[in-house]
Amino acid sequence: MVKITETILRDAHQSLIATRLRLEDMLPALELLDQMGYHSLEVWGGATFDSCMRFLAEDPWERLRTIRRAVKKTKLQMLLRGQNLVGYRHYADDVVDRFVELAAKNGIDIFRIFDALNDTRNMEQAIRAAVKTGKHVQGTISYTLSPVHTEDAFVKFAGELKALGCHSICIKDMAGLLDPAACTSLVSRLKKEVALPVQVHTHCTSGLAQMTYFAAAAAGADVVDCALSPFSGGTSQPPTESVVFGFAGTPHDTGMDPAAFKPLTAVFKDVRKKYDAMVSPISERVDVDVLIYQIPGGMLSNLVSQLEKQKKLDRYEDVLLEVPRVRTDMGYPPLVTPTSQIVGTQAVMNVIAGERYKMITKETKEYVRGMYGRTPAPIPADIRKKIIGDEPVVEGRPGDHLKPELPEIREKYKDLIKKEEDVISLALYPEVAAKLLSGQAEAEPIPGVKTAPSAPATAAPVAAPAPAAVQSAAGPGRYQVQVNGRVFTVDVAPLAAGAAPVAMPAPAAAPVAAAPVPAGPAGGRPLPSPLQGTVFKVLVKVGDRVEINQRVLILEAMKMENEITAPFGGVVRQILVKEGQGVDADAPLMVIE
Repeated sequence: MVKITETILRDAHQSLIATRLRLEDMLPALELLDQMGYHSLEVWGGATFDSCMRFLAEDPWERLRTIRRAVKKTKLQMLLRGQNLVGYRHYADDVVDRFVELAAKNGIDIFRIFDALNDTRNMEQAIRAAVKTGKHVQGTISYTLSPVHTEDAFVKFAGELKALGCHSICIKDMAGLLDPAACTSLVSRLKKEVALPVQVHTHCTSGLAQMTYFAAAAAGADVVDCALSPFSGGTSQPPTESVVFGFAGTPHDTGMDPAAFKPLTAVFKDVRKKYDAMVSPISERVDVDVLIYQIPGGMLSNLVSQLEKQKKLDRYEDVLLEVPRVRTDMGYPPLVTPTSQIVGTQAVMNVIAGERYKMITKETKEYVRGMYGRTPAPIPADIRKKIIGDEPVVEGRPGDHLKPELPEIREKYKDLIKKEEDVISLALYPEVAAKLLSGQAEAEPIPGVKTAPSAPATAAPVAAPAPAAVQSAAGPGRYQVQVNGRVFTVDVAPLAAGAAPVAMPAPAAAPVAAAPVPAGPAGGRPLPSPLQGTVFKVLVKVGDRVEINQRVLILEAMKMENEITAPFGGVVRQILVKEGQGVDADAPLMVIE
């Protein structure tokens, strides 16, 4: 008998619509899901925590509690990134311990714990914390193909996970690389040599998934991950209904009734229609080239979304070719969050900049320094030098280099904290969580779905540039206005004589558009933004002298912190943006004379 974990509430929509499925669209299906006889429902973790707050204006903890109240019989499962938890960096041990404790308290029954580098040092704290809660702990192999990833290495790693206290092993094939023959051999050895239950997770991207699942079942796998058909296929998992039907009447029969899925499928068919405009054809198709570039399902849909925001979707194929080059440079990390995000974003940077490693994210530097763990293969010395120069490399467990974080978070955000879960949200995503908890977060619109009009926004001026750079506010011209924290560039013209004013809807929140910036009083030059993103931190002030290649601003783009450097030396005459402001690619950030 093979059991099924249903992913439609987490990985399926993360893979196809960049984790945008809202709680309101899950609610009608929860009781039905609970009656089906699943092994578990994957409902939390991965990118859902970030996306709930950043894009949907939802509290991820409240989402978990709501699902737990409705699902009374079936185990709830989450994906936990070891010392990264549900973020993109390592967090201190006190954050790890408290997060796991609260996740269990709020409803998680199964913790699937992995590390992007298969480094047990990055998993041991989370595993210990999860074991302490009394919940089921699933140690996870991040499966990938490379010259240094062998079956022997995976089996040895699984034995180490068992020794740490894990109750089962998951083969997490995040990019659809696991073929039937390799699956048969690996599952058989894990069952024989590690002697724990084995679960197999894969994606349909390469077209191998259903064959691989049948091979897994024949080799003795206990559970496979599937997604209900409206959100299956492509970069998601195989369809639940098809797998249940295909296993029926065989030794692998799931014990589930194929006909019983019809009401559930109908619910999610309607939900899928709502999000159709968000599903890229790239994410839906079979793409055998994934066997080369190895981008996992969730990352692929996010990569498409990110390139669209940068207005660079035409460079998609170039980025896919650059990904394996960057991965080789980085020592062949498995491409799973956060290393998929680090490698993928760096590949985008290399393509956009037209020069490899001209722009380097903070996370890339931290990875090369060893703050994400031991790389599977050594990073070439010339690449290391180009990325971090002579900075020292971290030795030992990265978590040992992090001081406790929670006391500072409690003090800094004491006015926002209403419950203990808020502390963890703020520790993981300070700016995003603060915006949510202060009531300023707004759900992004769903393309093609009409929403109720919001109250008219009040325009407020941005900090005024130097007098020579603007026209009088009394006459026509180009101005910048701020609406709900976003900055817009608008052209103002006089109304023709006798013409009636036209009622205009409030503009949707959007980044400041690229607009010509006049030279400063002494002929300064504008510094354009290389990316669409949000200003995270301004590192200089008006009057500062900067040198060529000096860091002047940190821009958050594609979930990474990107250091913007001065392309020339001079004196900062104007700063045209502020922290928290969205900007388009090529929008002026400051003027340097």
